Amino acid sequence: MDKSKGTIEAEISKALTHWEKNYLGRGSVSVKSDIIRDMVIVILSGILTPAEYTLCLDKEGLLSLKEHRNSLVESGLEDLKEIILTITGEKVVSFHTDISTQTGERVMVFKLSSDLQSKFC
Repeated sequence: MDKSKGTIEAEISKALTHWEKNYLGRGSVSVKSDIIRDMVIVILSGILTPAEYTLCLDKEGLLSLKEHRNSLVESGLEDLKEIILTITGEKVVSFHTDISTQTGERVMVFKLSSDLQSKFC
């Protein structure tokens, strides 16, 4: 692989920030991507609005917010898979995500078709 692990992680963070702004209408405050074995783990911080934090004060609002936000991300899944494939050269075989209504962070885990980390050693 021509690029370093850190360079690819930075490219993924930048591309996902761009995707968020274009697809969801707003981006996170910060994004950190890590390649670990056959996974790309992305932490997006600062994604909830003040109104969404207020909505999360009761269980019904919290569950509604999680369902709505996860549906939005899942609806753009093909774009996300293409971003990861383009940057890493690896196909995404599964995708997992959740949002913390406590910290306002989203975690995305892209499970890849092979061990990308081993290609940097």
